[in-house]
Amino acid sequence: MFKNVFRSGFLIRTVHVILTWVITLILFLHDTDLRRQEENGELMQPVVFSLMVLLSVMLYFTVSLMDPGFVLSDSVKCAQGSGEELEEMIPQNTIPRLRRCGYCLLQQPMRAKHCQACKHCVRRFDHHCPWIENCVGERNHRWFIIYLAVQLLALLWALHIAWSGFHSAGTWKLWLIVNGFLLAALCVVGVLSLVVVLLLGCHLYLISINSTTWEFMSRHRISYLKSYSDEENPFDQGILCNLWDFFCMYRTVVWEKVYYRGSHNHV
Repeated sequence: MFKNVFRSGFLIRTVHVILTWVITLILFLHDTDLRRQEENGELMQPVVFSLMVLLSVMLYFTVSLMDPGFVLSDSVKCAQGSGEELEEMIPQNTIPRLRRCGYCLLQQPMRAKHCQACKHCVRRFDHHCPWIENCVGERNHRWFIIYLAVQLLALLWALHIAWSGFHSAGTWKLWLIVNGFLLAALCVVGVLSLVVVLLLGCHLYLISINSTTWEFMSRHRISYLKSYSDEENPFDQGILCNLWDFFCMYRTVVWEKVYYRGSHNHV
């Protein structure tokens, strides 16, 4: 029973929610700028901060619970055309053959990978994130970035609020008694802020070159990238186009077409 609860992500999601609201409660209960504004009747910043924390929690559950782009059948039909049209447009000897997954026995679209934790192949697989207990793939990657951005804003604001609540005391022992919980909250928020900054920076860089974490880390083992040098990427359409496609285009991409255009230019 407990193993099933853990596998479902219930435990991790519960820890995330509890940690978020405990830190928020500490910031409100101590003599911080947030508490002083609340006592003075200046409710704008306390309300906005609370709404930002709530938004970050909602985005967390959105990314955690939504389908990341599971491959559920062998069908390659999508909004951009059918499998027959794909075969006519792309000569078969110009792209690596689609492989069949050894675990779920489905034909993998290009850039898909099987996730052992989720037990599914995921389209445009980026990575499996243990903190959200879900894969980051074609359908939720955009929301994952938005979640990281909102979370970072909330964490940086929380750092400022926590710093404003420290007060001097006669001895170090007395100072720790007075500020102990606030110091613990500051340390946790500081570590999380650093992690989120690194994650967000790395993902924005990979998005700008139209690559994924899996492709970046394992390109020497990926069949469709072996013929390219480390500086080359057949999916790269330029920074502006990559960012536009990622954040503004809501569609399933036939990556075989993009790869064919990239490999044709490469030749």
